[in-house]
Amino acid sequence: MDNTQQMINALLQPINQFLQCQTPDAWIEEARKPENLTALLVDHCNCELKASQTAMFMVRKYAVDKSSGAALMAWAKPYEDFVYGGHTRSTVDFHSKKNGLLAPLTPRSDFAHGPELIDKMVRLIKEEFHHFEQVLEIMDKREIAYHNLHAGRYAKGLMKAVRTHEPATLIDKLIVGAYIEARSCERFAKLAPYLDPELRKFYISLLRSEARHYQDYLTLAEKIAGESIADRIRIIGAKEAELILTPDDTFRFHSGVPATAVGNA
Repeated sequence: MDNTQQMINALLQPINQFLQCQTPDAWIEEARKPENLTALLVDHCNCELKASQTAMFMVRKYAVDKSSGAALMAWAKPYEDFVYGGHTRSTVDFHSKKNGLLAPLTPRSDFAHGPELIDKMVRLIKEEFHHFEQVLEIMDKREIAYHNLHAGRYAKGLMKAVRTHEPATLIDKLIVGAYIEARSCERFAKLAPYLDPELRKFYISLLRSEARHYQDYLTLAEKIAGESIADRIRIIGAKEAELILTPDDTFRFHSGVPATAVGNA
């Protein structure tokens, strides 16, 4: 076994224990089809931006003052303008802007876990912006134009399991974040062997950061809860597994079993 495979196995061991199911082979078969490459890459691009937006929202809502929140929004604006700006898309405005947060963020005094939330989430945001840029570069090389692609059911379905009172809402959102990052890591590793060398290398390069993001989300959830979150992990994990294992009409990076595969079974 080479060093790369040993690294992959070590990263995936806790993730496979955390997830309540593995990605079905039917999804892998769908994802590796050449005709689905555009949807795979565009949705991957969207997922990277959504991950940064979700982390940024939590920092703004719970951890920083108003001026720091404005600085975060300014950091995200070039990326959001690209995705939501219609036909005037240009990568020039945000190229290498992942380091664009120059001023230090000021933690709120009424949230004890603010500094740690800021530290972990700002690093995550920076990395997700970088991954967003990397996916676009790969698309550009292949002459795949970015276009609007509606989200699948996955993230919205997970949010249905989130409680609606604080601090339970924040704790559950952090657990949801852990599941999304863990599933991303698992799928990158499982799909990589079936992709061309460039994409295979890229997806494997993402594993370490995705695995750390999953751990960071769980660590924050445990610390903020101040008690066992095992029941919430189990409940949200069951919902996540349901979304992965049930038929899904829309192919996306986090979609369930392709409905066509179920129909042909």
